[in-house]
Amino acid sequence: MTDASVRYAMPEPFTIDVPDRALDDLDERLRRWRPPVFVGDGGWDYGTDERFRRELVDYWRHGYDWQRCQGKLNAFPNYLVDIGDQRLHFIREPGTPVLDGPPPLPLILTHGWPGSVVEFLDVVDRLAHPERHGGDALDAFDVIVPSLPGYGWSGPPMRDGKPGPIGPRAIGRLWHRLMTEALGYQRPYVAQGGDWGAAVSTWLAHDHPVVAKDKIETGCLALHLNMMVFRPGIDEKTAALTAEERAWLATVRSERDAKTAYQRIQSTKPQSLSVGLADSPVGLAAWIVEKFHGWGDTKGDVTSRFSFDTLLDNIMVYWLNGNIASANWLYRGVREENARLAVGERVETPTAFMAFPADLAPPPPEAWLARAYNLRRYTKMPSGGHFAALEEPAAWIEDIRDFCRPFRFGAAND
Repeated sequence: MTDASVRYAMPEPFTIDVPDRALDDLDERLRRWRPPVFVGDGGWDYGTDERFRRELVDYWRHGYDWQRCQGKLNAFPNYLVDIGDQRLHFIREPGTPVLDGPPPLPLILTHGWPGSVVEFLDVVDRLAHPERHGGDALDAFDVIVPSLPGYGWSGPPMRDGKPGPIGPRAIGRLWHRLMTEALGYQRPYVAQGGDWGAAVSTWLAHDHPVVAKDKIETGCLALHLNMMVFRPGIDEKTAALTAEERAWLATVRSERDAKTAYQRIQSTKPQSLSVGLADSPVGLAAWIVEKFHGWGDTKGDVTSRFSFDTLLDNIMVYWLNGNIASANWLYRGVREENARLAVGERVETPTAFMAFPADLAPPPPEAWLARAYNLRRYTKMPSGGHFAALEEPAAWIEDIRDFCRPFRFGAAND
């Protein structure tokens, strides 16, 4: 096949190896960074708290160890692959096979912004090898964790043969090709995601449901989400919404301006902001840490959910790859892609949803989700926020296992 639209290559093993000069450059920038002049005490209501920023940067300089994070990443098999013009990085940890049992179920986990594959490092082994952690090997998954185009060690997003913003629907098509062509899965797979990962996984499930060809079934078998970023295919002016739905919509709209200013910048003029973020590690950290503080179930104390190491591991993925600009393009890409469900349309792939109370936006009620998805499971969580795999890993893993268990044996999950 020579057409770029269908060309793909075999995945190549990849080892993350950051050169010392990059770490030396970072240390010099942290040592010499120029603080702005703040008005007032610079508390969290204004953005990243100034006192917290000083503590984080001090730890970054004197206590943080990138080699520890690099070792955690390289503990799993990493790969690079070209899907057409798009270079992708991904982790793949094959699950434990069980004699006379069904093969491990392929599971593709997709992060969002300002996240990365770091979000999943502590859950990959538990999903792939449950028997190592007190579970049943029959619950094993083949775990695939890609870096979104423009994020991590993936190449910049490619549009029409050159770098340019693309949206989540286009990424969903890449994920399907990654699973069926590059990885060669001739059996159905499950998609999971939050934030942009929820949008990508939703389009993946919508556009590539399970189909049979030559007695082989491939495609997205089931969808597990911990955030909803889709709008149902309804006319809100004429739809008979429940009282719970109307109350939820009113709350979301009342909070939108205070919580989504970053989206407006990154979806309209992303290049201007990205120059500063790419040049200043402290500026990058301040932009990202504020989201972990505000979107996690932190109750005002970000370290109650995320250690300095966790925050900096994630920030370092952006800093060392110099790709905060290409990551931010996704907000412009979704505007230009302008894909949405048509009136009367929904995602028919069986779907599960975990409702975390402290997410960026209040989780939608079950009735709202059912308008957009073939909803089979709705789990209302007592705690947790936007970064589900980091904040509530045990409950998140168990919900995925419980939802997926019937699909392993071809049973209906009703």
